[in-house]
Amino acid sequence: MLKKVFNKWTMLILFLGIVIAGYMLWKKNQQLPPEAKYTLQSIEMGDITQSVSANGTLNPLVLVTVGTQISGRVTNLYVDFNDRVKEGQVLAQLDRSLLDAQAAQSEANVKSAQASLELAIANNKRSRELFAKEYISKQELDASTQSLKAGYAALDLAKAQRLKDQTNQDYSIIKSPVSGVVIDRQIDVGQTVAASLQAPILFKIAQDLRQMQIDSSFAEADIGRIKVGQAVNFAVDAFPNRAFQGVVKQVRLNAVTTQNVVTYDVVVTVENPDEILAPGMTAYVNVVIADKKAIPLVPNAALRYKPTKTPTKETQEAMKPNGQGKPKGKSENKDGNFGTVYVLKEGVPTAVKVQLGITDNRFTEILSDALAVGDKIIVDENKDTSAKSGFSGHGAKLF
Repeated sequence: MLKKVFNKWTMLILFLGIVIAGYMLWKKNQQLPPEAKYTLQSIEMGDITQSVSANGTLNPLVLVTVGTQISGRVTNLYVDFNDRVKEGQVLAQLDRSLLDAQAAQSEANVKSAQASLELAIANNKRSRELFAKEYISKQELDASTQSLKAGYAALDLAKAQRLKDQTNQDYSIIKSPVSGVVIDRQIDVGQTVAASLQAPILFKIAQDLRQMQIDSSFAEADIGRIKVGQAVNFAVDAFPNRAFQGVVKQVRLNAVTTQNVVTYDVVVTVENPDEILAPGMTAYVNVVIADKKAIPLVPNAALRYKPTKTPTKETQEAMKPNGQGKPKGKSENKDGNFGTVYVLKEGVPTAVKVQLGITDNRFTEILSDALAVGDKIIVDENKDTSAKSGFSGHGAKLF
């Protein structure tokens, strides 16, 4: 009887042992390799372009404002929006009735002054003859000479007034000072323009729309990296699928402060041979400040990644500030920009401190020798790995 009970317990223990061993074996087979818990990506060679961005407005390279120096009513218009004009071409005509009357009056004044001068000349000649014969005094001769000089002055004054009135007559004809395209017209027939302290604006003429410029405002944090001659890429809403190019022409030193934000005007010259870019368009400008080819790159997601678990002692050592755990190799630099990426060592995320170069906000150049092309770094953690097995992949390729 005792033997049967013993055999019974022996069989039970043996059965439980087999069950537990089977469960442990099953659980071990269900565990995923450490690589499956993370999204990894290889360090690869690639090209990168770093730029700074701002918005700007397209303007003609030369924009001439046409005004008037006299007041009057517009009687004729000879051009309209978008018309091409030549230098000296008549654009508009002001009413010249009053100007003609003033010019006629000035002409009459000239003739009157000329007649008075002729009389003064004759009187002075007779006075000199009488004075030579001592028929008049020296005082009377001087008075005659003064009248002669006043006659000359009166004639000069009348001629100057006539010239002024004739010039005003010419000003009533509005002519184009340059050859170009009319991009703005601010008058209509019958409208009265008044020229007082400031000349009223009648037309705006772009001298050459094949040459344009962008006036853009860059923050003071970016202005130190922008230099004359740098390449510029920009886009406009009118042509969303087309890229345009330009060159930095000028970085103006006149700072503009708006709500404690300091910006500087950067002028970009643009070639517009097809004249498809119009004045006033908003340009989304990217100034290329650095461009490198075939360099090792890491995705910015890897630089942002932080492990959810407490870092190991080795990881904490690598994350210490400069002086401890610095990247090794030729790129060591006190003033460099450093970052931390994580690699898998024995299934544990381990921090590697690297010196960084330029970035395009998607990828960043690495300058350290701590990592090499082909090394796999952690980009993210896989939240749900229960149904996965094997390696999770390298992520997106650079090319």
